[in-house]
Amino acid sequence: MSDAVIATDSSSLDMTAIVNDLNRLLRLRTTPIGMKMFKTKAEMEAIPKIRRPKHIHTTDQIVGQASRNGWTVGITMDDLVGAQCGTVIGLHPRDEKWLSGDRMTGVWYGTAADAADHQACMEVLEYGQYEAMAVSPLTSGRLNPPDICLIYATPAQMILFINGLQWLGYKKLDWGCVGESSCADSWGRALKTQEPSLSLPCFAERRYGGVMEDELLMAIPPAYLPKVIHGLEALSRNGLRYPIPPYSVSSDVREGMGVSYES
Repeated sequence: MSDAVIATDSSSLDMTAIVNDLNRLLRLRTTPIGMKMFKTKAEMEAIPKIRRPKHIHTTDQIVGQASRNGWTVGITMDDLVGAQCGTVIGLHPRDEKWLSGDRMTGVWYGTAADAADHQACMEVLEYGQYEAMAVSPLTSGRLNPPDICLIYATPAQMILFINGLQWLGYKKLDWGCVGESSCADSWGRALKTQEPSLSLPCFAERRYGGVMEDELLMAIPPAYLPKVIHGLEALSRNGLRYPIPPYSVSSDVREGMGVSYES
């Protein structure tokens, strides 16, 4: 049954309908976007109405241009500020210098060993497969299909999103947190594993990518989204929906619990 609501052909998904459902069920305030890797720069630049950066950016900024401004943007390694950004999406090698974490030492980590341990823990795409990456709002249809979808949500919205994902074919979901460079926990991990990947957006994502202080990020392959919608609809019919109305901390709880559970 659970497999029946996981899309087998992501290119056939109606992304506009999916986004409309997510907005209806969760009232998202940030544009859901897609991310796609390209073997060649030419393939990326062939996307209709794609923008190319005029300045040097972080990947966080490129993602923010899609999710905050609604733009379709494509990049190569030449557009990124450094190896830390490029390595996560496989545009720069995971070489000895990168693994040393020398630029992180004394900034984010107290010793060179700590910085190197951090780099080793990051989940990244293998280098050499791709030359370019693009992001675009899901409703644009320009990345058909995207490799992954990026959905920003508050903690209350996100737990219901996860509950929807778990409605059928339940699995405990385990994620990690590398700390700074947490894009490795979201789009890095999801691109690598093709599994839903939740992250706490890091300092750089919030400072440079426009991520709001109360937002979490779910990176998820598009094939999972029908399953999430199916689960959210079922939960909504049970009265488990967003916004979650607060119940008094001092009232008799039985009245509230009785709505959802048989006594």
